Parts: sequence; C-alpha cells; structure tokens
Amino acid sequence: MKKGKKIGIYGGTFDPIHIGHLIMAEQARQAAGLEEVRFVPAPTPPHKQGVSASAEDRFAMVERAVEDHPSFRVSRVEMDRSGPSYTADTVRLLCREEPDTRFFLIVGADMVLDLPRWVRIEEILASVEVIGLMRPGVKLDMGRIPDHIKDRVTWVREGVSMNLSSTWIRERVAAGGSVRYLVPEPVRQYMEEHRLYETR
Repeated sequence: MKKGKKIGIYGGTFDPIHIGHLIMAEQARQAAGLEEVRFVPAPTPPHKQGVSASAEDRFAMVERAVEDHPSFRVSRVEMDRSGPSYTADTVRLLCREEPDTRFFLIVGADMVLDLPRWVRIEEILASVEVIGLMRPGVKLDMGRIPDHIKDRVTWVREGVSMNLSSTWIRERVAAGGSVRYLVPEPVRQYMEEHRLYETR
C-alpha cells in the first residue's frame, strides 16, 4: 500500500454546492486522516441530464465555497477534459500525475451500492480506496455489496443527517425562497449576482 500523501477526491455536479457537501467532505477528511480534499466538478455527468448552471458557474461556486478551508481545493481535472466525465478517466489521470499519492473516493453510502455499475470499476478499485459515509437512520443491505468492493471501503458511520439536495435548493430559488445558511454565503451571493436558478 502506498504511504504517500492522502488525498480525497470528491466529484459531483455541485449544481449548486451546499453545506451538506461541505459537511460530508469534512467528515471524510477527519475520519480518514486526509491531508487534502479535492472537489472535482463534473462538466458533463454521464448519469445526469438537465444540469441547470453552466460548468464555469458551478466551478466558480465551488471555488467560493472552499476558499476559507485550508485543506479543501477545487480541481479542473474534469472541466478541462472533453466528453463525458467518467471517474475511471479521472482516477487514471491523477494516479499518473501523482504516482506516490494515496487517493480516496468520497461517496455517500447509497452510492457504494451503485459501484458495481460504474464504468471500469475494477480499474478504479485497483488504484484508489473508497470512503463511504453512512447517514443516521439509513440502513443498507451490505449483502448487496460484493466482497472485493467491501474490502476497499472505509466506512464513516457517525455522520450528520441532512435532508438537503441541490435540486431542492434550485426549486426554492426558482420559487423566490431564501437559501441563506443552506449554501455558503459567497455561493449565495454569486447565485444572486448571476441570477442562477431564478425563473426568468
């Protein structure tokens, strides 16, 4: 096992990034002893349709969300690559550029169940480990997770339960509601300045 720097990879659409994303990243950082968490906004997620804000707007919001955390960074590794954003391609590039780094994928517990369906999952698991964040009150059927995937997952079992989603935030903004304290203040200001998610 590599003994280099431990870095978490936290990918997503972040449309927009909200406090739940940041709490999840911080819990993973502390539980696994990560020296850095890299947020990786996806420009064209292969599994998601109808992304609302542009890739550059979403990237700018993530930048503003993490700027005051000494261990959080935002990466353009997927933004600057053409075509769909597959995690396998991102992992391959990062491991090639930083061969001595020990990378961890940060995902929610429900997403761990989907890992067997990820594109080139065997290649991913050969290169990185996975941090799965449980949520209070959520019970998963661990029998559905293949052993070779279980062996690569570090579980964070004590987490904050938060019923908050980017979809809900977009809908609230479109309806004229306040999202103050649900997204970092610099993100809220950016959304307001650029009139993101408002109904025109």
